[in-house]
Amino acid sequence: MKINITGKNIEITSAIRSHIEDKFSKLEKWQVDIINCNTSFQEEPNKNKKFEAVLTVPKGQLVASAINSDLYIAVNEVEQKLERQLNKLRHKPEARRASHSDAPLEPEEAITDEV
Repeated sequence: MKINITGKNIEITSAIRSHIEDKFSKLEKWQVDIINCNTSFQEEPNKNKKFEAVLTVPKGQLVASAINSDLYIAVNEVEQKLERQLNKLRHKPEARRASHSDAPLEPEEAITDEV
């Protein structure tokens, strides 16, 4: 997975880069083909850091963002949000099959025409 990291009004240090790469490498365990990962962070006027990530998968895009005073906590929150989205995406076909097969079939009633 290729990770693009951009920063606005904040410097990208090697520690931040390695933390982001470490967290986002854990997303590959969900066995969903992640085509691309674009991440961006910026410092807000109130000194909060906003971190946003966009994962491109074959069925579309997954987007998550978090705002926190600590950039590392914001990265952790975004990673958790993306894990939940990937889990839902991964198990969605299984849930649909399970819901259809659990429905009991009712026998059809005989229709009689009375004149």
